[in-house]
Amino acid sequence: MMNYMDEYRRWMDSPALSESEWRELDEVGNDENEIKSRFFAPLEFGTAGLRGVMGVGLNRMNRHVVRHVTQAFASVICAQGGEAMRSGVVICYDCRENSEAFAKTAAEVMAANGIPSRVFDSLRPTPELSFAIRRYGAIAGINVTASHNPREYNGYKVYWADGAQLPPKHAQAIADAMAKIDIFTGIRRAAFSQAVEEGLITTIGPETDEAFLENVLAQAIDREAVATVADGFKIVYTPFHGAGYKLVPEALRRLGIKHLLPVLQQMVIDGSFPTVKSPNPEEPAGFRLAVELAEREDCDLIIGTDPDSDRVGIMVRDSAGEFVTVSGNQTGVLLMDYIITARRRAGTLPENAAVIKTIVTTEMAREVAQRNGVHIDDTFTGFKFMAEKVAEYEVSGSYRYIMAYEESYGYMIGDYVRDKDAVTASMLLAEMAAYYRGQGMTLLQALEALYEQYGWFAEKTLNRVMPGIDGLEKMRGLMQRLRETPPAEIGGVKVLRERDYANGKIIVPGLGAVDKTPISGSDVLYFELEDGTAFIIRPSGTEPKIKIYILVSGNDGRDCAERLEKYASYAQTLD
Repeated sequence: MMNYMDEYRRWMDSPALSESEWRELDEVGNDENEIKSRFFAPLEFGTAGLRGVMGVGLNRMNRHVVRHVTQAFASVICAQGGEAMRSGVVICYDCRENSEAFAKTAAEVMAANGIPSRVFDSLRPTPELSFAIRRYGAIAGINVTASHNPREYNGYKVYWADGAQLPPKHAQAIADAMAKIDIFTGIRRAAFSQAVEEGLITTIGPETDEAFLENVLAQAIDREAVATVADGFKIVYTPFHGAGYKLVPEALRRLGIKHLLPVLQQMVIDGSFPTVKSPNPEEPAGFRLAVELAEREDCDLIIGTDPDSDRVGIMVRDSAGEFVTVSGNQTGVLLMDYIITARRRAGTLPENAAVIKTIVTTEMAREVAQRNGVHIDDTFTGFKFMAEKVAEYEVSGSYRYIMAYEESYGYMIGDYVRDKDAVTASMLLAEMAAYYRGQGMTLLQALEALYEQYGWFAEKTLNRVMPGIDGLEKMRGLMQRLRETPPAEIGGVKVLRERDYANGKIIVPGLGAVDKTPISGSDVLYFELEDGTAFIIRPSGTEPKIKIYILVSGNDGRDCAERLEKYASYAQTLD
């Protein structure tokens, strides 16, 4: 660990700091814990890039850290040669405070390194960045976003030429370069206006939106189902103050949705997210204003997209007429079944169709796929791994993917993006809800019918937050203890097998390692229990917490709920 006081003093003495930045650091000069928090280590660069609380310091998101990581990224691109440099990068940003400024800062550093940038003229959905990288043949992309994190955060996500998040070898190359480049003296910078004059920074806008929307709308399967119910079918939409505000409503209108009611207070672009505690569609509390509007206007469906519009959550009415959330696992299963059956009806389901999910996503997806003769593959959490699997299919000609999804409200459909895409998913969710309305069913009734057809499954994700400087150590300690002394029972039920995805070993208690997992290299422990339950533990890649996933199956909904409660109680004992 670096000497945080020395690093603090180095920053205080640097002429690179503005007066306001210097003042911010000066104000914490007598607070050693705060200094340690800001300077104990750099923000860690991983395959998802950087993410952290905004502020001045080495362990904060600020313009100096953005310049540092961009200089390192530029060096990796330059090492690819002149053609890669000339291909340039696409830069996108979300609604968060400083996002536009950080995006322009990144463009200045790229320009100074001889790498041209195409910068969006205003905030855009993350999937449109993935699309634009592919459309313009760029070598890479940068997105300034902290996705659904609280308002204090910002982040820097990096993409490669395929439109997917950076592969591990390039991420490691950037991390290595950052370790060698001085954050103040090792940076090349150009003036933004001069770089524009020299053609090293150009702006992209509506023409890219149109090309993206054309691809999105091509994913519609049954427009007639929408037209049939359009006169009485109402949808409430909220972008949570973020990047979905424009393209999601446009996609829904072009699909044929006549009654789209946006939550006006949340259509206002605002990185302080004044109407929600957390701009996360996984949290029902954020939908309060949407529910009020839906109840007032007697609507059928609520759609909410997170600030960078790559995740989408829905709420629907239950049998009592109350709005309830549909989980990411449930939404994914509904959408997957709908895409398979609707494309089969339309005659557009490929014979070699495949779906992709993560290892922590519901096993009901496997049941739906296999019963429909559709291939299914598991990957680690993160759409970069799903994108790699899609690329494998393309190279081998083995399968054609029709959908990829993970339980945390992320869905990818179509060949034009290589990341989760709330614009396309919102459109297909609206189409699916319209189809079932035409059948006299709500989405909850449709889900119930799937349970009757495929069996009862339920899932729960628990987050054990471990913040602060010692949080990482606590997380590592818990994973180490579970590896060294794995539980023989979980919740009173025998552990049959343990999969350690870090080294790929499949371990049977009493026998030791008996087999290898198809994929390895991720810090995940997966316990298979005697009753068919999966109890999975992994550290979050973007937040200071351990994530625990409980995947159960049972005889009915009540049976599943009882099992979830039992295993959730056990999970609370882990520390």
